[in-house]
Amino acid sequence: MPNNSPAAALMHAWMQRSWLAWLLSPLSIVFGMVLTLRIFLYRHGWLKQYKLPVPVIVVGNIFVGGTGKTPLAVWLLKQLKLAGYRPGVISRGYGGKQDAARIVTKHALAEEVGDEPILIAQQSGCPIVVGRNRVQAGLTLLSTHPEVNIIVSDDGLQHLALARNVEIVLFDARGTGNGWLLPAGPLREPVSRARDLTIVNLNDGEQISADLPSDTVRMQLHGNHAVPLMQPNGIRPLAAFDPALKIVAAAGIGNPERFFAMLRGQGLHFSSLPLPDHFDFAGNPFKNLTADLILITEKDAVKCRQSQEIAADARIWVVPVEAELDSGAFLRILNRLSNQA
Repeated sequence: MPNNSPAAALMHAWMQRSWLAWLLSPLSIVFGMVLTLRIFLYRHGWLKQYKLPVPVIVVGNIFVGGTGKTPLAVWLLKQLKLAGYRPGVISRGYGGKQDAARIVTKHALAEEVGDEPILIAQQSGCPIVVGRNRVQAGLTLLSTHPEVNIIVSDDGLQHLALARNVEIVLFDARGTGNGWLLPAGPLREPVSRARDLTIVNLNDGEQISADLPSDTVRMQLHGNHAVPLMQPNGIRPLAAFDPALKIVAAAGIGNPERFFAMLRGQGLHFSSLPLPDHFDFAGNPFKNLTADLILITEKDAVKCRQSQEIAADARIWVVPVEAELDSGAFLRILNRLSNQA
């Protein structure tokens, strides 16, 4: 199913220096000047930066839309636990209704705190607080969970009011698009912006773009089984599904094609249903689908389970994914933390 949405058309324009990109390029110059001024003001103390009493690792992207931050954050939290840390998480909680800092539970409503924080809470078991103000979210996290001795900020690269010890920037196979800043391109900040680690989320056969640093770390998301939406213990390998089934794969993530490509890599044949990132599922997009099996992402499953109508649809199965990174990636993070101590 082709994705003919305005967002998809704009992303297509951003992947090349099209006539639309050239038309918008003067605005990108202005945007870049504002960014430079803002960084200057923070660097020289005109705007205050707050340092929390524990180390902070920011996981984010400069490419507009999703690149796979949530699986990366879950991977990082698990590695920190194995290394003896007691991590907590702060997040904006995109899609949530409240701006004030709020503690997230595994059973929170996605419409109130966002889908990604709930997913992180479910998969990591770490305490998490959402809020527009990352500093306030961090302070709330530490006051309610004094055992936390390191914080992972899910996104927040551009939230410069929060001092950080390590910055991780994540890309996917789209690389840096046409390399231009918003609105002529897909970048929130210049590719040259400083960071401690660059990671690129790739499927099998995809290569690291030449416009990324030579020491970029490769990440891959693996998903080889599915579980029924409301029965997470009913695991079935993707290869075990009857090839005669009429399958639809749906994804409301920043880059739905990444999910579809992963499924194709497992040998599945299906019709694709790309949905907008953070799709709210207030309406049921599956109601009139002619399908025997519907495969969805874990992020979409958070909201689907909270819809009575969708949760009752036995055709819906969730494909869990797990991040795998090149060896040495976590050691680089630990080294950076020790150098900051």
